Amino acid sequence: MSITKKATVMAVGLGLVTLSACGSSDDDHGSGGAARTVTLVSHNSWAVSKEVLADFEKSSGYQVKVLEDGDAGQAVNKAILTKDDPQGDVFFGVDNTLLSRALDNGLFQPYEAKGLDRIDATFQLDRDEHRVTPVDYGDICVNYDKKYFEDRDLAPPSTLDDLAEPAYKNLLVTENASTSSPGLGFLLGTAARYGDDGWPEYWKKLKANGVKVVDGWEQAYNEEFSGSAGGKAAKADRPLVVSYASSPPAEVIYGDPKPATAPTGVAEGTCFRQIEFAGLLGNARNSEGGKALIDFLISKKFQEDMPLNMFVYPVVEEADVPAEFTEHGPAAKKPLTMDPAKIADHRDEWVKSWTSLVLK
Repeated sequence: MSITKKATVMAVGLGLVTLSACGSSDDDHGSGGAARTVTLVSHNSWAVSKEVLADFEKSSGYQVKVLEDGDAGQAVNKAILTKDDPQGDVFFGVDNTLLSRALDNGLFQPYEAKGLDRIDATFQLDRDEHRVTPVDYGDICVNYDKKYFEDRDLAPPSTLDDLAEPAYKNLLVTENASTSSPGLGFLLGTAARYGDDGWPEYWKKLKANGVKVVDGWEQAYNEEFSGSAGGKAAKADRPLVVSYASSPPAEVIYGDPKPATAPTGVAEGTCFRQIEFAGLLGNARNSEGGKALIDFLISKKFQEDMPLNMFVYPVVEEADVPAEFTEHGPAAKKPLTMDPAKIADHRDEWVKSWTSLVLK
C-alpha cells in the first residue's frame, strides 16, 4: 500500500517498532563464494514478526539484512541513483504511483516468483515481464472522526464531491502531493474521478472550502486529525484526513483502552488503490538469495503476518485477513484506479500544476 503508504506501521504511528538492519553485516557474503546474507532495501514502513523471519532464515539458510531508506519516493529515487552498485539484492515498497519511474530506469531484473498463480491478475501490473512482484495493497481514503459528526448531528462525507460542500468547510487536512505518498495518491484519485481537465477545478473548490495541506502523513494524522489517538493528545481540530482504509483497525488494535468499535470511519467514495511491489535489483550481488526472499514475501505465512505489522492487505488469495480488518477497515469495494502508464505520462506535470494551484 509507497501504499504506499501504503497504511503501514510507520504510517499508523501508534507505537509499533519496525525491523531495521536485522541480520549480519556485508561480510556475511561469505566463504567459498556462498552468499549467506540477502539484503532487502525498503522504505521506513517495512516490518515482519521476528518468528516469521526466523523461520525463513532457518529454512532458506540466508540471513536477512534490511536497509530502510526513508519514505517510498525517497527510497525509489535513491535505488535508481545507485542501481549500478545497489545497496542490496531486493527492493520492496515501490507502488503503482511510482512503478513506471522504477521500470523506465531499469531498476529490476526479471524474476517470475513461485506462487504467482495464487495472486489475482489485477495486481500483476508487470505480468508480461515479471520485473516486479505484487506483495500487498491498500486504499488511500479520507478518514473521519465519528464523534465530531455525531456530536453535531452532521452526516460525514462519503464522496469526493461531498468534500467541497459548505458543510465541510475547514474540516479536511491532506498531505502535500509532492512530498507524501498518500498525498500523491489522493491527487491521482481526484484525477481518476474528474479527468485530466476536471481535477484542477475540483481542487480550486477544495481550496476555497478551506482544505489544509501539510508535508506528510505523520503530521496530518497524528497532529491535525481530531479522530486519531495522537490527534486527541495534540487537541487537533480537523475531523477529516487523507489516510488509509486500514487506519480505523489500527485505532482499535492499539487503543488504550481498546475500544469496542473504531473511533474513526472511512469515506469509501474517496478511496484510491495502492499496490506495493518487490523486485530483484538489476545488479544484485546475491540474486539467488533475492529470489528466495521474493518467494517468501508472497508465501502464505508472510502474507498472513503482514496485515498486523504493516497494516496493508495481502495479495495472495488464500491468505486470511485479521478479523479487525474485516470488521473495522475492509478494503474499498470500488476504489478509484489509474493505469500506471497514464500515471507515468502525467504524474510530474500534475504535481507541478497541483503545487501551483493549491500551495501558492
